[in-house]
Formats: sequence, C-alpha cells, structure tokens
Amino acid sequence: MRVPFLKEMRIGAYILKQKLLGRRRYPLVLMLEPLFRCNLACAGCGKIDYPDPILNRRLSVKECLEAADECGAPMVAIPGGEPLVHREIGEIVKGLVARRKFVSLCTNALLLEKKLHLFEPSPYLFFSVHLDGLREHHDKSVSQEGVFDRAVSAIKAAKAKGFTVNINATIFEGHPAEDIAAFLDYCKELGVGISISPGYAYERAPDQEHFLGRLRTKELFRKVFSLGKGKNWNFIHSNLFLDFLAGNQTYHCTPWGMPTRNIFGWQKPCYLLGEGYAKSFRELMETTDWDSYGTGKYEKCANCMAHCGYEATAAEATIARPWEAIKVALFGVRTQGPMAAEIPLDNQRPAQFVFSRHVEEELAAIAAAQKQPVAPLQAAE
Repeated sequence: MRVPFLKEMRIGAYILKQKLLGRRRYPLVLMLEPLFRCNLACAGCGKIDYPDPILNRRLSVKECLEAADECGAPMVAIPGGEPLVHREIGEIVKGLVARRKFVSLCTNALLLEKKLHLFEPSPYLFFSVHLDGLREHHDKSVSQEGVFDRAVSAIKAAKAKGFTVNINATIFEGHPAEDIAAFLDYCKELGVGISISPGYAYERAPDQEHFLGRLRTKELFRKVFSLGKGKNWNFIHSNLFLDFLAGNQTYHCTPWGMPTRNIFGWQKPCYLLGEGYAKSFRELMETTDWDSYGTGKYEKCANCMAHCGYEATAAEATIARPWEAIKVALFGVRTQGPMAAEIPLDNQRPAQFVFSRHVEEELAAIAAAQKQPVAPLQAAE
C-alpha cells in the first residue's frame, strides 16, 4: 500500500493548503485526454465509440499545458485513447514535468518500447501500463492475442532505462479472486506498483454483461485481500481507498477531485461520465450541479466504485481521520465481519442519455471549421 514518498508528501501538503484556504472543492489529479483514438478495441471500454472526425481530433501541446496551469492539480494523468498515438506526446510530458507536475502516462504499452526515446526518466514521470490480469485473461480483455507479452516486454525495457512503471488493472465480473491474487503476485515479481479498480459500466461499451455491482465488488476485493495477507503487494492507492473497496467505508464520490479535460472541453461531471462540457476549469467548477451526481443520486452512478471518483474522497478522509489510515497500514484491510452501511438508491434520478447530442455538436463544430456539410450520425443510440 505504498505511494512514492515525494508524491505523497507533495499531494498531502497540497491538500492541507486547500483546507487552510477554506476551499471545499479542489482538484487532486487532472485527467488529461489529448485524444480518443486507440490502437485497441477493448470490450469493456466506452471511450472510442466516436466517428472518425472526432477520433482524429487532438489537443495541442499548448492546450494540454494550459489545462494543467488552469486546473492547478499537483498530478496529471494522461489516459485516452492511447496517448502514445499522439505525435506530440513527448512534448506534452516534457512540459508537464517542467512544471513539476507528477505525470502518470497511461498506456497499453504496444508503442512504448518504440517511443521510449521521447521521454527522460524523472521522479515526476510514471508509466502506467494497462494490464487486466495474466496473459490469457488480459489478451481476452483487450480482444487481441499477444498484447500481454508485448506489454511485459515494454515494462522491462522501460525499467531497464530507469523509468518508474506502474500497472493499472480494471476488474470485471468473472475474474476469480485466486487469479487476481496470482496476477498481483506477478506484479510484485516484476517490481511494479499496482493500481486496481472495478470497471465502470460505460453505457456504450460493447460488453455490458461483466460490470461488477457494488456488493459483488466488495465481496470480490475482500477475498482478494484475504489471499494477499502477508504478501506485501505494492498498491499505489491510499489505504482507505482499499478499505473502501472491501466494504469497510461508506463514501460518497468526489467527482471534482479528478476533473477531465478532453477535445470536447472540461467534462461534466467526471472522467467516467460526459454529460456536458465547460469552456474553462472555472466554469466547470462553478456551473456543474455536483449535488445531482453520485451513488444514490443518479442511476448511472449506482454501482461505481472506481478510483477516479473515490480516491480523492479517501485522501480527504486520510487527512481528516489519519488514525483510520494508520490502522489499515498496521493491520491490513479488514476482510471479515459486517460491511459499512450502503448508500440507498431509492431517490436516485433516472439516467439521461446525451452521448449523441454531444457528438452531433462536435461534428457540427468540426464541419463549420472546415466549412463542410455535416454528415448524419449513424446509429446514434
């Protein structure tokens, strides 16, 4: 359950500063999506279901750096799509590191070995390689054979050149706890940190049958953590987020903790849900109806326990109740006994489906910029 010391100290000091300034809502991590294009088509992903004119869009280096400056978060995660597809990704990362932002470059690693020369090892740069399990499971998850082996080869190559590498794993229904534990053992052998989170039910993901419900998530992670007793797996999460996954904490999400900037603008309300866009970070913070989202409030949020919503909550809880985090650090995550109370869903508002409207608006903007007629969107919903 270790977080790099420099990163932990800087983020802790940042949170304390926000508290002293009396700020209720502030960002911890900027989720910077410079493109949606990807070289894989994973069954559980809902991030690449766009027409080609949108998939061909890119944020410029200037736009990316301006987003980091505007947001002010101490850490920037660069997901996608596949960031290494971006021709200027080296310049983007270089500019962020120069600003002393902790940069987590999220990648499926298919292009990593080829593009390592674009980057320099730094305590501010982390490659976060997507692996959802051991070979057979991961290759099935990404719908392509051989990806696991190429990713592991890239991890070893990056480590050999002095880069810090972490693994991010998304867990779906049907992944046995024993197999997850074996995967975590393998990650320890590789000498990498691990970020692990239940998959979010993207409404447009091809596979809609394997997203975990909240109770099933807690049961599964309890079993995984019980299998890991004494193994000292290197999770790069806060102790209280892991405790939350095991059902020992009742948390509401903190969607503003990880705001998203992508080609549409600043995404409302969070990285996983695109239900509106603001032109600036300030507009995002001031005009988003934050109280209308989250488990118990909105149907699309009912089963979400993803780190991008709850890691910021756990970080705040650590500052407010450090003894709880110390207890987990000393004795591990509790895997038996009653779970914390669940959030009731009786009053959640029904889901709204607005994907097509945002796509149509973006296509119209692209066509206007190119002075071309708008092609009709096929199979919008």
